[in-house]
Amino acid sequence: MRAVVQRVSRARVEVDGRTTGEIGEGMLVLVGVAKTDAEADAAQLAEKIAGLRLFNDDNGKMNRSVGEVGGAVLVVSQFTLHGDCRKGRRPSFDRAAPAAQAQVLYEKFLHVLRHRGLKVETGVFQATMEVELVNAGPVTLLVDTDRSFY
Repeated sequence: MRAVVQRVSRARVEVDGRTTGEIGEGMLVLVGVAKTDAEADAAQLAEKIAGLRLFNDDNGKMNRSVGEVGGAVLVVSQFTLHGDCRKGRRPSFDRAAPAAQAQVLYEKFLHVLRHRGLKVETGVFQATMEVELVNAGPVTLLVDTDRSFY
C-alpha cells in the first residue's frame, strides 16, 4: 500500500457538494492499494502513519505524533497513487488493486487507525471527490509498504 501523508492545519473532502469528512489540525492521508497488497500491509501502513512524528514539540522539533497533539486524520482513497507514468503520456493503473480488494484493505486501514484511538474522517470510497487542505509546514511524506519502492 502507498500513502501520501500531509500535515495539515485543516482539511476537508466533498462528494457532490456535500462534506463527507473534515478535520482541523492533523494529517490528510491519500491511500492507494496495489494488487499485491494484503491485510498485513494495511495494518503496517496504518501503524506507521499513526506513529509518525510530524508535529512539533515545545522546542519546535518534529517529535510528536498526531495522537499526541490531539489531531485527527482525514483518509481519502486514491487508486491513482499506483499510476505508472514511465511509458508514454497516459498513466497505467495496472498495479492498482481491483475495487473489491482495495475497499477491504482500505477499511482495514481505517479500522487500525481508529483502534489506535485516533479521530478518523473519510471521503467516500470510489467516489469523485474534491479535497481541500492547508498543508502546514509544508510537510508531505510518501509512505509505502513495498520495500522496493525506496
